[in-house]
Amino acid sequence: MRTTTRGILVATCFGLGAVVTSPAEAADACKSTGKAVIDACKDDANADRSIALGYCFNLPTKETKKACRAAAKASFAEAKEECSDQLDGRKAFCEAVGKDPYDPQINPANFLSPAATAAAPNPYFPLVVGTVRTYQKGTETIVVTVTDKTKVIQGVTTIVVHDVVSEGGQPVEDTDDYYAQHTDGTVWYFGELSRDFEDGDIVSIDGSFRAGVDGAKAGIIMLAAPAVGTVYRQEFALDEAEDAAEVLSITGTETVPGGSCSGTCVVTRDFNLLDPGHEETKYYAPGIGLILEISSETGARTELQSVTP
Repeated sequence: MRTTTRGILVATCFGLGAVVTSPAEAADACKSTGKAVIDACKDDANADRSIALGYCFNLPTKETKKACRAAAKASFAEAKEECSDQLDGRKAFCEAVGKDPYDPQINPANFLSPAATAAAPNPYFPLVVGTVRTYQKGTETIVVTVTDKTKVIQGVTTIVVHDVVSEGGQPVEDTDDYYAQHTDGTVWYFGELSRDFEDGDIVSIDGSFRAGVDGAKAGIIMLAAPAVGTVYRQEFALDEAEDAAEVLSITGTETVPGGSCSGTCVVTRDFNLLDPGHEETKYYAPGIGLILEISSETGARTELQSVTP
């Protein structure tokens, strides 16, 4: 219910003729945005604690009530720490991208059709209909298909890429991602519909967003000309989807079963402003696309196994 309310508030805000901001907020939009999301993080932590305590009141014994309150207190402390960690990450991000508001100008006339994209794809993120990439991560198999489906978002005809994560033959994640290539070669990310499964049932659609809805905006998934040190937003849906990336190298070398690069890979550090402990190093080979992800937390490798056709 809190998510629904937040959506209504955002929609209401965007419907206003003018929004009053202080000079300081106007001067550093990135910092002010981060502060707003941290405030929401703290509010969520307080709300979750209150709900947890509400359940505690309905337990049958003093002992179970006491244990429940202790658990609620511990969860609240952990949530506050996560908010604090998020703040540090946002400060570093703002230092890298600057103070300006994030407001990409989306002109449908400047984006290629799926056919034109396939004829001259970004070499590091080629969107060619019918291409199927299969990855392996431990016991998980990930199949990524560039479908012939499209979805119009903000007037732009995006290409639907279907991503299915399976374990033991059962899907655990099923996602539709929406991409479009700009005439300059940059590949933009316009949103996703993400579904998490447990025992065959959908248990979450967290992370789903669509540019132009409730204040969300498109981000960049691959630059036309990656340059070392460039930091950019991959998605912009506050408190829902806030991945970003930094270009670490354009001369990376790696080998996996489905492809390799020798001094030609673009290497990025992908990170999540909502979860600063979660980072991945990604390798993109020219003419192939993503061939490898390495988790900074566990060292786990997600390796490309094959590309068809």
